[in-house]
Parts: sequence; C-alpha cells; structure tokens
Amino acid sequence: MDLTRYLIEQVMQSPQDRLEALQEFFPAAELDDWRLLTAGQRVQIIKQDPEKGGVLQFGTEIVSSADGSIAALLGASPGASTAVDVMLDILGKCFSKRLPDWKKRLTEMIPSYCKSLQDDPALYRTVRKEADQALGLT
Repeated sequence: MDLTRYLIEQVMQSPQDRLEALQEFFPAAELDDWRLLTAGQRVQIIKQDPEKGGVLQFGTEIVSSADGSIAALLGASPGASTAVDVMLDILGKCFSKRLPDWKKRLTEMIPSYCKSLQDDPALYRTVRKEADQALGLT
C-alpha cells in the first residue's frame, strides 16, 4: 500500500510542503509567485470485500452494459501507453458482432492488431521503427 500512502500524502500537503518540494528543482521559488490549480484527477476503484469492507484497486477497469450500449472506464485514466488497448477492449465488449467487419481497418491503423510481436520479430522491428519515428526518437 505504499502507493496509497503516497497519494494520501500528496493530497494532504500544505502550501509550505508543496513549496519545499518545488524548491528542490527551483530553489528561488517563493509561495507568492505560485498558485495551486487542480489538474488531472485520479479516481481509484474501491471494490466490496466480504472480509475488509472495501479494497482499493489500482489500474483501470472497463464496465459495460450487457447489450454493449454503454461503457465506462473506471479507475486511473489510461495514459498513451494503455489507451489503445483499453479502446480495443471496449470495442470488443460493446461491438463484438461488428468487430470482424472492422478487422481490416483496425489492422491498417494498428499493424500488430491480433498478432503477437513476440512471435513475429520482423513485425516488431517494423512497429518499433514506426513508433520511434512518430515519437521523434530516430
């Protein structure tokens, strides 16, 4: 539960605590020069547990109606590293009947869709090269 403790400590920081943390990177910082703004909010999942009452979970969970007409993403918002995978999960849960019709287009957008990069070194190299170029790493 180290992450839980860290998150609670961050929320509970006083203005002076925040200033001292800022001064580690910018020693000349003064409290009057800064104002606190609410940025991205993290929401964690708390699930019922028969023994503990509520258990804090980290990560994300997709919840959808049985007919797939609505879906929600619970928990911490996914970053770029997980957003595509989360969206593909939602497509699978909410549009499972239409997914085969979309496979060609999804594969054009995501060359590794329904493939294993671990089992296909050439595809891995291609995807890695394209990602590096898109991110300006090469």
